Amino acid sequence: MNTDIENLFKDKVLGHPAGLFVLFFTEMWERFSYYGMRALLILFFTASLLDEGWGWPREWAYAIFGTYTSLVYLSTMVGGYFADNVIGIRKAVVWGAVLMTIGHGCMAVETPFFIYAGLGFLVIGSGFFKPNMTSIISEMYKGKEGKKDGAYTIFYMGVNAGAFLGILLCGYLGEKVGWSWGFGVAGIFMLFGMLQFWFAQGIFGKIGDGPKNKNVDLIDDITSEESLEEEGRNPFTGVQKIMIAISALLGLAWIFNDPISKVSKGKYNLFPFEFAGLSGTDLAIFVALGLFIALLVIRIPKYTPVLRDRMLAVIFFAFVTIFFWAIFEQSPSSLTVFAKDYTQRTLEGSAGMIFKVVNSLMTIVPLGIISWVLYLLFKKTFEKYAWSNIFLALSFVIVWGIALWMLSTEFQKDTTEVPASWFSILNSLFIITLAPLFSKWWESKYNPNANMKWAIGMGLLALGMACVAVGASGIEPGAKTASVSMIWLILVYLFHTMGELCVSPVALSYVSKLVPGRMIAFMFGIWYLAVAIGMKLAGVFAESSESIAQEQGLSSFFWLLTFVSLGLAVLSAVLYPVIKKLMHGVK
Repeated sequence: MNTDIENLFKDKVLGHPAGLFVLFFTEMWERFSYYGMRALLILFFTASLLDEGWGWPREWAYAIFGTYTSLVYLSTMVGGYFADNVIGIRKAVVWGAVLMTIGHGCMAVETPFFIYAGLGFLVIGSGFFKPNMTSIISEMYKGKEGKKDGAYTIFYMGVNAGAFLGILLCGYLGEKVGWSWGFGVAGIFMLFGMLQFWFAQGIFGKIGDGPKNKNVDLIDDITSEESLEEEGRNPFTGVQKIMIAISALLGLAWIFNDPISKVSKGKYNLFPFEFAGLSGTDLAIFVALGLFIALLVIRIPKYTPVLRDRMLAVIFFAFVTIFFWAIFEQSPSSLTVFAKDYTQRTLEGSAGMIFKVVNSLMTIVPLGIISWVLYLLFKKTFEKYAWSNIFLALSFVIVWGIALWMLSTEFQKDTTEVPASWFSILNSLFIITLAPLFSKWWESKYNPNANMKWAIGMGLLALGMACVAVGASGIEPGAKTASVSMIWLILVYLFHTMGELCVSPVALSYVSKLVPGRMIAFMFGIWYLAVAIGMKLAGVFAESSESIAQEQGLSSFFWLLTFVSLGLAVLSAVLYPVIKKLMHGVK
């Protein structure tokens, strides 16, 4: 019996260790800061100089946004390595939070140097922070597998509560008061999250205190001779390592070069040449992709038949996932611009009053529930971890103050203008509302196979894009403004959230089931690489929206994404028997 873990379960909140809720609030404030800033970034870059923005063309903003979100996911692989092998999980969380706080502080200055430096700090900080919170939960619940699903559900609620409040409050402050306020408030709450975690570290005992090499642990846990043989008979050769290095360097160079070359108007370009009719940028990415595919073609046939087939299934899921995130992440890019410039957001009379009441309930009810959880945590932990509780209480006093001030300010106005960033909160709201229903579905006898979940998810993604395509059908090619009904964006976020619930929560679970323990780190790396590619493609797709809107109308862009989503949904469904066979009984 692990007495360290047993001690964690002595002080419980809602049936779980109090330490889980320390993580809940730490992650909540991190998500508050990340999504709060993210909701403003495109709006800030594209706002006119008169509105104190940078007045950038949308293509520039989309390019740098795609690079930023892509690097956030790539950095998690580096941050996870350092946590496991160099500084330990808890120090990684603290350092990540500190770096992100510095990043938000830099962005509040709003000069080019500080904005770029801030984004850099946020990328590195996310890399240290993001992969390690769930690692602590996994350690906490060793031997308590029956309660792990409930723990992750509670933690996931913290993630979405933070995203909801961050977009709501930072978005409002940024759009209505000033960009620095939105960026700065995000940093303040990141700081509070770090302080409450730092002063409550003792609650975790020895968990995450110091580095450990996960690969060694995994090898020790593997007793299957077949698994050892599978890994041992296919080591990376020197040539393959060189292929990986070249592919990675070219991919990173392309990710950085895309916004740099655009913003500098070609003055700084890592690939200023053409070859066989291809630009240097296109050639670089094709070579990187070709090397990566060649590496898979060389390696996968060398595994045993069952492992080979399962890896092929993972690669198929990763391929579909790239396009899922590329289309889903139009939310903070092209869909935010659609909300800002093409959506009727000014409400008067009864419509305005209904929105004010609904928005007030959407703000106060979640804050009230979270404050109640905070009270329960205080009762269990204040005596031992007073400073952690004090910083947490102070953060809630501030957030309540901002929320009540925002609501009272809006009630004093005769006309309501819905912030463009407001629509992004619908994703978190729908997740909190619908997640229990989808969880019941997955536990029932009607639980679909893996690739059918991807098919359903891509189908719902297509349905959401079709809604906004229909809504945008009246916008003429080249139009800069329009007054499309808000209902179309609400439907987009409803269907896209349902699609996310089919794909996102189950993705890593299937990866862990389909490959042996000693290969999980490698396959997770491929998976996060797929997500990072999807994030960058989201920016590329959003960039293309400008030329398509100019020539054919904005509706054509959304219809294009609809058909891509629908095509992948049909492909996933048609390949159901093939993928089921490749999975060899994994469900």
